[in-house]
Amino acid sequence: MDELLADPAVAAGLRRVETRMRRLSGSSTLPGINAGAGHVVAAGGKRLRPALTLATSIALGRPPDRRVITAAACVELVHAGSLVHDDLMDRASERRGRRTLNAELGAGKALVIGDFMVARAGLAALTSVSRPVAEVLAATVVELAEGQFLEASELFDPGRTVDSALRSITAKTAALFRAGCLVAAICARAPQEERARLAAYGEKFGLVFQILDDLLDLTATSAQLGKPAGNDLRQGVYSLPLLLADVDVRDLLGRPDTAEEVLSRLRAGRMAEITLAYCRDLAADAAAALPALRDPEMASLLRALPAAYIDRVARLTLPATTG
Repeated sequence: MDELLADPAVAAGLRRVETRMRRLSGSSTLPGINAGAGHVVAAGGKRLRPALTLATSIALGRPPDRRVITAAACVELVHAGSLVHDDLMDRASERRGRRTLNAELGAGKALVIGDFMVARAGLAALTSVSRPVAEVLAATVVELAEGQFLEASELFDPGRTVDSALRSITAKTAALFRAGCLVAAICARAPQEERARLAAYGEKFGLVFQILDDLLDLTATSAQLGKPAGNDLRQGVYSLPLLLADVDVRDLLGRPDTAEEVLSRLRAGRMAEITLAYCRDLAADAAAALPALRDPEMASLLRALPAAYIDRVARLTLPATTG
């Protein structure tokens, strides 16, 4: 991931994306909404989704123009707005080392600011990019809502299955990675087969990203995460790494006083190794999905990105799995 974000063309594009996001998030007639949305945007983040949009455009032989920059900003603005909603649902007080909007302003104001950010992204896509791009983003927002609903429907359910968890994270996370690649392909007027293959790449990488994020929630410290460790478990989200684990903890799930024991059991087992192996298979599928691309250097970066991200997580956060 570091190599992608450090690529000069991607880095230059991300600076333009950041400027565009600030303008869009500050475009309300109400200063309070602008301040709240600006707080979210200023919190930063990996910016991986817009980086994928930019990299896909470059790989297709199209240097990012204003339409691609706006499309990438819209993808990230949808993501940022969805995080506001996530924090509301989780009653989270901290994200990325900063207080959440709901902690700062209350649930009601945070809700409408998240709504504003998602809606503003859709409007910008429609008026400043193209109708097909706006349709992709609208369909993705539908999937995000469905994925979150599925997850909420299975909170504290010890009978949750791997297939059900995959369905939820495909909709709530992988769909936006898919959209990031697809909107770039649409802007580049790529053939339908290339669009489909780039979308498949984005979805598989999105699954890798979310599964590793869920793994970190169960293995990393609060300082490493920028939010409370084990938060998903305490909120009743039984994620894919937990469901794949070789240690049976279902007898402890759903009880408010057992979270630390569950974490201890999972960390003592082979959950991390099993999850990383699962993600490596997905990473191989992602690389295989990529079509022949016009920029060989960027194509190589994209092809290596999912596996490199797995290696980074294993090396920096899970050293015991790399020996």
